[in-house]
Amino acid sequence: MIIRDLIKDNNLEEIFTNVKIGLEKEGQRILKDGTISKTDHPKVFGVRHENPYIQTDFAESQVELITTPENSEKSVLRVLNAVHEVTLKNIPANEFIWPLSIPAILPDEKDIRVAQFEKKSDVEYREYLVEKYGKYKQMVSGIHYNFQLDDKFMEKISEITKKDLVRVKNEIYLKLARQFIRYQWILIYLYGASPLAEDKYFTNGIKPDHYVRSLRTSRFGYVNDDDIKVSYSSLEKYIEDITGYVKNGNLIAEKEFYSSVRFRGADTIVKFPKEGIKYMEFRLFDLNPFAPFGILEKDIRFVHLFLKTLVWLDEVNKETSESLGYEYSENVALTHPYENVPYEEEGIWLLSQMKELVKELGLFDNDIKLIDEKIDELQNPKNTLGAKLLAEYEKDNNMSRVGIELAEKYKEEALREYYSLSAFANMELSTQAVIEDAIKNGIKVDVIDENDQFIRLENKDHIEYVKNGNMTSKDSYISPLIMENKVVTKKVLAEKGFRVPKGYEVSSLDEAIQKFNYIKNKPIVIKPKSTNFGLGITIFKNGTNSLENYSKAVEFALKEDKDILIEEFIEGIEYRFFVIEGKTEAVLLRVPANVVGDGKHIIRELVEIKNSSPLRGDAKKTPLKKIELGEIEKLQLAEQGLNFDSILPENKVAYLRENSNISTGGDSVDKTDAVHESYKKLAVEITDAMMAKVCGVDLIIPDITEEINGENYGVIEANFNPMMMMHIYPHSGKSRRLSLNVLKMLFPERNIK
Repeated sequence: MIIRDLIKDNNLEEIFTNVKIGLEKEGQRILKDGTISKTDHPKVFGVRHENPYIQTDFAESQVELITTPENSEKSVLRVLNAVHEVTLKNIPANEFIWPLSIPAILPDEKDIRVAQFEKKSDVEYREYLVEKYGKYKQMVSGIHYNFQLDDKFMEKISEITKKDLVRVKNEIYLKLARQFIRYQWILIYLYGASPLAEDKYFTNGIKPDHYVRSLRTSRFGYVNDDDIKVSYSSLEKYIEDITGYVKNGNLIAEKEFYSSVRFRGADTIVKFPKEGIKYMEFRLFDLNPFAPFGILEKDIRFVHLFLKTLVWLDEVNKETSESLGYEYSENVALTHPYENVPYEEEGIWLLSQMKELVKELGLFDNDIKLIDEKIDELQNPKNTLGAKLLAEYEKDNNMSRVGIELAEKYKEEALREYYSLSAFANMELSTQAVIEDAIKNGIKVDVIDENDQFIRLENKDHIEYVKNGNMTSKDSYISPLIMENKVVTKKVLAEKGFRVPKGYEVSSLDEAIQKFNYIKNKPIVIKPKSTNFGLGITIFKNGTNSLENYSKAVEFALKEDKDILIEEFIEGIEYRFFVIEGKTEAVLLRVPANVVGDGKHIIRELVEIKNSSPLRGDAKKTPLKKIELGEIEKLQLAEQGLNFDSILPENKVAYLRENSNISTGGDSVDKTDAVHESYKKLAVEITDAMMAKVCGVDLIIPDITEEINGENYGVIEANFNPMMMMHIYPHSGKSRRLSLNVLKMLFPERNIK
């Protein structure tokens, strides 16, 4: 079965390019001095074997970060990025993740704690490994690369060749395994990055007499005994060899066979002849210490093209593939990182075949450039990853210094914008918070539509869809329609007996002017009928007798909606109540956009200083909004006898907005514990009137410590998609992690923390 000809003759290029890629990245938790952490696997990640993203490998200190299978290199690295950041944010503050495959400082064996899995059999298996292999080699970490060809491609090959689909899958993946073993030396050469280890790592006293490319992939790595030899010549022989070793006690279980290639998709290898191999796991890769997540996107792409080329090419000699491959791999792994290898000509030939594949499949020009970069590394070994790591080490012969500096740098980068997930920075913060908490709690996340903030959450067979962080299946269709229309909201609430402001609905400046004499000198609010985010709102707290200012405010509102409201201003302070599933979980005081004088700077400069805070931005990618200087702000300052060029006396507050929305530059102050319980109950009742499960209720309250009496409040509005980040990361006060409440509502069967 010559795959290349089948693809070209049957126009299968497109479906051959489709693959799924998954990554598993191991790493030791370390302290600031480079020593291994002695703490347990963080409980915040839940039951380790139930979390699909964050688990442990051999030791309690060794985290294993796992991605979902993705359709592109960019997507899979994005997930690894997010999982990495979530892990770094939730491990103890004094811990880091060691970025190299081999720890620079190995603890005494007695201080290495075997991972304490919930299943006794899992712990016993690791204790068996300790007895057989010792602890040190199992502390070595790497990247596992999972790879699956498109099922539609397999189906087409089956259809064309008239072969059973399972047989086709098994034949193609077996060929890929042999081809990988034959040419894996190239990947060891390019990506080997474990040149040395402490003397006590070499328990039998035998060690290389020079620096090497990859201890991890050599006989000094975590490998089976020399007498374990498994053939990939056929699936039957592969199964016979492994099951035979298990039967005679040389291996305790199938999973003790530590090859650079594993077949995946069944709970036991004996099922592959009937069920078929689903995908393959390649376990060859050292951690790239110069990549924040252990591997770069371009190298995920290179390995993808490498594997695809091995499927594309016919085997040169099936009988010698494995023996030559193992020989070449060992030799390359143990060469000095600065030395050329004797197989350079073969490597350049294979990479040239990769370039041909790229051209014939019509892939990207950048793929050619990437392959050329690797050809250069084959010819110039000092450009390889292993050589660069060794050169960095040789500055002071201190691998601890190298690893600690990188580990600290990567954690600092992950925590710099602690309120965000950098991999999903294009999404709004509320959605990012849900993604972050889902990963932490082991709920699978799939971003369906990034621009529309649509995600899919999955826990076993339970699936939920979430839009904009808290719009879910729990709400009825009519609920947001009621709340986006302020007139309808007001009427519904009034009918239920809630106190709402009196006022008028108009749709033109002329209509508004006709109402001017009715409201002249009375405290009023002018706002769009259906707007959100506080846009187009003007408040005349003390009333106005200026038709000019009144008309400007009307025009601002009409820019946001064809219908606007002119309502009485109810005296008091505005608070946002966040209600979810029948309980008020957070209460926030939103202070209108303001600056505080220092007696030196003009208001325009004070705004620039306040806007320089890293927490301020567009209020979608940041918790707080930058203050803008426009016509509304100009009007509000004029009401206070000020302008943009006024110098404020020290400690004097100037308000640039009357409405207190965060989306117009306001400050957020948590008041959940200070507000009287009667108002929390009121917010729940208003939410019920809106027929909602999640609602942001805006109330005007003169004194939040006094019990409600029916008159000492006013309902401003109800919001069907209330912002969560201003509660999660308030300007001041306690954080309320509302994204967790969303997950608890959607997945009551899980112990969300």
